[in-house]
Amino acid sequence: MSPGGTGPADGDRRETGGVRTALAGLTTRGRSFFAAGIAAAICAFVLGQSELLRVGLLLAVLPLICATVLYRTRYRVAANRRLAPARVPAGSEARVHLRMDNVSRLPTGLLMLQDRVPYVLGPRPRFVLDRVEPGGRREVSYRVRSDLRGRYPLGPLQLRLTDPFGMCELTRSFSTYDTLTVIPRVEPLAPVRFGGEAMGYGDGRQRSLALAGEDDVIPRGYRYGDDLRRVHWRSTARYGELMVRREEQPRRSRCTVLLDTRGGAYEGAGPDSAFEWAVSGAASVLVHMLERGFSVRLMTDSGSAVPGEGGDGFAGSGQETADAAGLMMDTLAVIDYSDGSGLSRAYDMLRGGNEGLLVAFLGDLDEEQATTVAKMSRRSGGAVAFVLDPDVWVREATDVPRPNDRHAERLRLLREAGWTALSVPRGASLDELWRQADRERAGLASVSGEALG
Repeated sequence: MSPGGTGPADGDRRETGGVRTALAGLTTRGRSFFAAGIAAAICAFVLGQSELLRVGLLLAVLPLICATVLYRTRYRVAANRRLAPARVPAGSEARVHLRMDNVSRLPTGLLMLQDRVPYVLGPRPRFVLDRVEPGGRREVSYRVRSDLRGRYPLGPLQLRLTDPFGMCELTRSFSTYDTLTVIPRVEPLAPVRFGGEAMGYGDGRQRSLALAGEDDVIPRGYRYGDDLRRVHWRSTARYGELMVRREEQPRRSRCTVLLDTRGGAYEGAGPDSAFEWAVSGAASVLVHMLERGFSVRLMTDSGSAVPGEGGDGFAGSGQETADAAGLMMDTLAVIDYSDGSGLSRAYDMLRGGNEGLLVAFLGDLDEEQATTVAKMSRRSGGAVAFVLDPDVWVREATDVPRPNDRHAERLRLLREAGWTALSVPRGASLDELWRQADRERAGLASVSGEALG
């Protein structure tokens, strides 16, 4: 439950048939007492023993009294759940804080709390709370952890009431629940100069206007304090009032991250599979580029994208960057295999104009798909591809590596088209491949410069 979200459990009678509900809550001890009492009463009637009849009636009535009193108990209890943090990387732990407030004028009896969590997050937490005074508060917490990304519901919280003799138990459930988002692992990356600049601003050929915190993009009216040297006389003569010319604007580099989600491009499953590595790699590049000041866009093979502000992608600083990264991480947390078999839709999305730096995480490619990817480099200022060979990723770690001519041919085709294409071995470090791609791209630029000279 989000902070401030509460749910009352005040003995509300949502169940129909109070007697049936109360009897259904009898514990093994309560049922045993009731059965023993009935048996003793029957024996007393047969044998004519009045003392035994009294004992039997006491044993049979005691569980019924406990169930009736417990059912009619009007506890008013409010619960609050808080996640810290609500968005956690795969393999990391999050702590769930539960707070119980007794908002009634009567003290509670023994309370047992049980929070419902998915199996993948760990065992179901249970807590026992002793008597809570009127207006009192109790706080407990537990940890959850998942190696698989996704969105997992937490709750609703169940409150189990018991009588002092342990004869009856009744369960009341709160109606609210929370969602824990497990995002992909993000690996820190070294700053490189794929886009021509180490930061996201500069004079590279693939640029877009920065949208936040810059001067106006058209001549505007004179304001007190403006430098008179900035007066735009032509606009002043046209509009009949002083107009100030715009200053040269810094421009923000673009970066598009393409994630191949085709189901047939990957094999294997689990947190160490090739697809999970690709998702984690895309998340790492997105966060890294946002931190470097780039305008970032996430795209999949199906052509769907998270464009952010306008069509240029997410851009901002400070809290805006954090919000953009959070939205993209939420998208990657639930991304799954697509039904597509090709990459033509992604190519159509890139045909609209200059895309700046293009970073692609690709699975297995056939000849047609490799040709489509090769043409994508024409629509970008720089293209870097990390290609995962499914044969390598499904092979056991002890197996002897075997050359894959088909995979090598695909890499050669991409490199001839202008891509900086790298093969991703099983369990590789993205940071090392990132540095290697920077070195190869720098070497290619040096060779091109020498040839031009």
